[in-house]
Amino acid sequence: MSQWKRLQENSLLLLPSVILTLALGVYPLVWVLRYMFYDYPGYGQEVFVGLDNFARLFRDQAFWASVKNTFIFAGGKLVLTVPLSLLLAVILNGKLRGRNLLRAVFFMPTVISTAVISVVFYLIFNSYNGMVNQLLMKYHIIGQPFEWLGPKHAMLTVILVATWGAIGNYMLLFLAGLQSIPKDLYESASIDGAGPVSRFRYITLPMLGPVMQVIIMLAIIAALKGYESIMVMTEGGPIGKTEVMYLYLYKLLFPMATSGTPVEQQFGYGSAVGFVTALIVGGITLIYHYMSKKMNKVY
Repeated sequence: MSQWKRLQENSLLLLPSVILTLALGVYPLVWVLRYMFYDYPGYGQEVFVGLDNFARLFRDQAFWASVKNTFIFAGGKLVLTVPLSLLLAVILNGKLRGRNLLRAVFFMPTVISTAVISVVFYLIFNSYNGMVNQLLMKYHIIGQPFEWLGPKHAMLTVILVATWGAIGNYMLLFLAGLQSIPKDLYESASIDGAGPVSRFRYITLPMLGPVMQVIIMLAIIAALKGYESIMVMTEGGPIGKTEVMYLYLYKLLFPMATSGTPVEQQFGYGSAVGFVTALIVGGITLIYHYMSKKMNKVY
């Protein structure tokens, strides 16, 4: 009887978590799985269309262009973010004066709103009166305003801004991993004559392996799902050059009228796009997880 009472008490403790999971996790998923087979603008009567939304999706060139842009954005962000975060973590893990202050400075962008950061960088990189162009023209590095958010360079600019905002978070995770490495290993290697580069290559990197796998997985997911800074800085433009998957999905579910053009919510088609988008992100994550496990077996 006492075990039954204990089980009841534990069930009551879990009840709030179960309710939140059902309300915020299961119900939205069921809603999406249902409406991706309907034509539903958000009001009125929904119309069952079967697989028409998926047929439209596979013909939708704008969506597949957003998939391509997502891979470019995520790849560029990963290539910059992970190595720079590791470099900063190694530097700030050493005996450096003011290292705690520097850690706080580099971590600060993580706690600032992405929208605020994006507005500030939009003003900084503005083609005509932005701070960057003003400084470059003042010192005669360029003769005319450079289009940082133009068709050719907008993607690079948003990648740099996203990298700046993400470095502090992964730097902190790398720092936690570095501080868990026994110092005796470094002392023994120094006695044997190993220099800083050799210690980093043969001690730091192998010992950071498990932490790095987790960090890279988190970075992949965040990069594939990121769209907030792009929405604020470019709204997916110019001419769709920075339109990523989740921004395209956002515009279907929460459309914004531009130049007086009437817009209509597309919950049915948006649900289908959201489902396929989630499959793409989940598939890439699973592929990376499988490859990382295979690498662990090799080494």
